Amino acid sequence: MKPVAFEYERPRTIDAALEHLATAPNAKILAGGQTLGPMLNLRLVQPDLLIDITRIPELVSVSDEGDALKIGACVTHASIEDARVEDHANGYLRRVASGIAYRAVRTRGTLGGSLSHADPAADWLSALLVLKAELEITGLHGSRRVGLKKFVRGAMETDLSPEELLIAVHVPRSEKTARHGYYKICRKTGEFADAIGAVSFNPGSGGFCLVAAGGSEQPVTFESPENLFSQGDPLDPDSFDMPMAMDALREAGMEADDYELQVRAVAMSRAMQDAMSP
Repeated sequence: MKPVAFEYERPRTIDAALEHLATAPNAKILAGGQTLGPMLNLRLVQPDLLIDITRIPELVSVSDEGDALKIGACVTHASIEDARVEDHANGYLRRVASGIAYRAVRTRGTLGGSLSHADPAADWLSALLVLKAELEITGLHGSRRVGLKKFVRGAMETDLSPEELLIAVHVPRSEKTARHGYYKICRKTGEFADAIGAVSFNPGSGGFCLVAAGGSEQPVTFESPENLFSQGDPLDPDSFDMPMAMDALREAGMEADDYELQVRAVAMSRAMQDAMSP
């Protein structure tokens, strides 16, 4: 099957892209196309207009804001993997990027495209939730910033209106003592994950965030270790308590059977071990 016929525009400015969005109600944004392309071929989406934003300079730029790194929405996974983007998270961003799908996908896929799609089984959503990333969104009536946790309303459901564009991701600078871990479980390399565990914590300040995701449910965030560790201490990953973690996932509203809960608890445990590895 092939896509339905559609018009194609490649604007050179954000304002021009927003004008196209405003005048074409049945338009779709093309950032990397690694999800949209197959959906077009299967006719799951049938737009009248495709707006290619990959040539807008602001969307492929990266800037150091001191306390955060501003990454344009159309920066590719491969750019992060290849260290063409400074990693404010002590190498964590590069490690996550290198594990996304295949190199061909990483070369075309973009950070903003992945977050806008908000698939719980994709990598960046969980990986950036633990870093407390903020998204910069703009429309014809102004711009706003929103935390990633608030931006995601559910599986593949976001706070982005049809007339708005995600233009940048602001990733806070991690302290030098901060530790980050990431682990995903999938049937084979390149597939979307059945379970994801992501963690960020600072032994000095005590800051802690752990995310469990996978399947079709919205990621679950834990900002206190007490319900996950038998001694309440994330510095000892061996004290991660599987039954406690599964109970915590249930209490957080994750609708899954015991097997699925256990797989996600395992991903969380291994993310902790990754964070504590030398």
